[in-house]
Amino acid sequence: MIEFKAVSKTDIDFFDQNGYLIIRNVLDEDTISTLIEAGDRLIHSNRTKLRQKGGDQYDSFRNSITLDDAFIRLIDWSEILPVVLQLLGANLQIMTSHLIYKYPDPANLPDTHRHPGWHRDYLQATRDMGNAAIPRLLVKCAYYLTDLRKPKRGATMVAAGSNHLEGNLNLPKGQVDPPTAVEPSLKAGDCLIFENRTFHAGAIHRGPSVRKAIMIGYGYRWVVPMDFVTQATDFLDKLTPLQRYLVGEPIEEVEEFLPGGTRNPLKEWCQEHGIPTTRHPQPQRLSKLPTL
Repeated sequence: MIEFKAVSKTDIDFFDQNGYLIIRNVLDEDTISTLIEAGDRLIHSNRTKLRQKGGDQYDSFRNSITLDDAFIRLIDWSEILPVVLQLLGANLQIMTSHLIYKYPDPANLPDTHRHPGWHRDYLQATRDMGNAAIPRLLVKCAYYLTDLRKPKRGATMVAAGSNHLEGNLNLPKGQVDPPTAVEPSLKAGDCLIFENRTFHAGAIHRGPSVRKAIMIGYGYRWVVPMDFVTQATDFLDKLTPLQRYLVGEPIEEVEEFLPGGTRNPLKEWCQEHGIPTTRHPQPQRLSKLPTL
């Protein structure tokens, strides 16, 4: 099982209030190199299955943990999974894994260009439930594989506090960003965690090289994953019992109906370390974001 790493109350409160949290130095140089090699193999291939392109500005693959064995380790990465458990709770599974390469933007685009534009994740749920009713369903953990410490390098921008908005992100007249917009400064190996209700967008990319990242999303086991229904047997055969559980497989087979489901090793881990197995976030209460 994973090693216990406590998240401070300050960080948990910051996440609850702002809808995002940055965890520094979670990937070492060797791991970054291995992940980049795997990502390059996919992006430079002719593969079309699970591929998602955004014009000439980005290229990506969904359910990427299944596409190269190098990505499997991120399912239960020891620097991040304990953080997710303390932010979201124990009844979790992988919802999405998204390898994204973002290319430098054309010079004719203004610095205010955002691609993708400001949005919340898990669009289908938001469409069905509306912005005011949508709960916190998942968090995305965005691992950055290239250096984004300078501004305008294509980082994922977040609108701090937008996880509490009851309505859409109504931008001030003549503005392209909300007043609480943050363009995070990120080193290769840093991880940006944000929840599905947090509005986010892609910053303009003026750098000389490709911005490379892989995002792993975790959500409640009673929510349908975005990338898959069930995973293929040949992929499951490569996984540890905990990794299998995190892609939606039961930890044990039982014939009886169990209201709480079968054994949950994540819940057992939380109980072992004296941390809550569930978390109840605040509902949306803001009609608009404050002006900074």
